[in-house]
Amino acid sequence: MKEDDTLIPKHGGYRKLKSFQIAQLVYDVTVRFCDRYIDKRSRTHDQMVQAARSGVQNIAEGSQISGTSKKMEMKLTNVARASLEELRLDYEDFLRQRGLKKWETEDPRRQMLIDRRCKTADEVAMWVKECDGQFGRSGQSRRTSVSITSTKSRLAGTAANAVLVLISVAMSLLDRQLAAQAAAFEKEGGFTERIYKKRKSSRKK
Repeated sequence: MKEDDTLIPKHGGYRKLKSFQIAQLVYDVTVRFCDRYIDKRSRTHDQMVQAARSGVQNIAEGSQISGTSKKMEMKLTNVARASLEELRLDYEDFLRQRGLKKWETEDPRRQMLIDRRCKTADEVAMWVKECDGQFGRSGQSRRTSVSITSTKSRLAGTAANAVLVLISVAMSLLDRQLAAQAAAFEKEGGFTERIYKKRKSSRKK
């Protein structure tokens, strides 16, 4: 039997999705970031961790439910994106409220991190330290830097910007995922349409 003929097509497999992998990395890094730089007793700590977790969980749930509900798959994928948008605002607030600079779109560190293709929170943490060593204070080379920002604050700024880059990558992947899901739904329909086609085919036989 062809896959197109089955009532419930293949679904799940979310662990292979690049969006899931990056979102999970964002979650792992966020847990570490919040434990280090955000008061554990504050609501912000819990909200950031939960927003990061929601991004991961909704991608997985959307993938699992796609076999019987394409509409729900799109809804949950969109919830994952919205959760990451919320998390992005939290990181931007962190930078702004502490007077730390957000990297511009053309900042070379953004592409440097993307090219590194980190897979674990440890790898991201290592990259942050390397980046701080290379660029020094305030994003300039150490030879020209005159900033007196503390090492911890500087590392916090680099770490927050690094997560913002990862969030942007995850959201871009989710945008493409949503577009593909919408196109598939428009072309193939949902579970109800499959049931109708299956019944109609059975009657003919």
